Amino acid sequence: MSTETVTAAAPAIQTYGILAAFKNAGDLLHAAEKVRDAGYAKFDAHSPFPIHGMDQAMGLRRSIVGYCAGISAFLLGSFGFWLQWWTSSVDYPLIIAGKPFNSYPAYVVVTFGLTVLGAALGALLSMLILNRLPQPFHGLFYSKQFEKFSDDGFFISIEAGDAKFSETETVRFLESIGGTNVEVVRGE
Repeated sequence: MSTETVTAAAPAIQTYGILAAFKNAGDLLHAAEKVRDAGYAKFDAHSPFPIHGMDQAMGLRRSIVGYCAGISAFLLGSFGFWLQWWTSSVDYPLIIAGKPFNSYPAYVVVTFGLTVLGAALGALLSMLILNRLPQPFHGLFYSKQFEKFSDDGFFISIEAGDAKFSETETVRFLESIGGTNVEVVRGE
């Protein structure tokens, strides 16, 4: 019988990115413009409320959620209309009160309801997919100062996966644009 020692490997510490705090919404907006102009692509701005113009400051394109909602509304509404027509005219045709088989005014209510349902489901699903939700864990959760972003904190985070990311250069850059409490976020 051999006596082997089993050692548990220590969990690897991973760098998730860099987090910098800013004083107010205006400073955050200008900092986002500077981060975008510096060439960073994988960054995000965090604030307790929406900031008008932040999408343009970050260089984000127009969202396609509206198009997805419109397409799904059209598809589900068309399916509802087709199903009513097919069941009334093809599958089980009955003459009711002298009306023709394809009495389309009777289909309006169900078609409208399915169109609205399709738009709502399309908007919800495309928003969840585009925002990569649900995301039960993010590397920023390792930061203690990030806990206050939903109360009164304004932050910019630059992910370690960014092509331009360099720990020392990125910290120096965030400090140069007015970032305070710049923190390299690490965790298991």
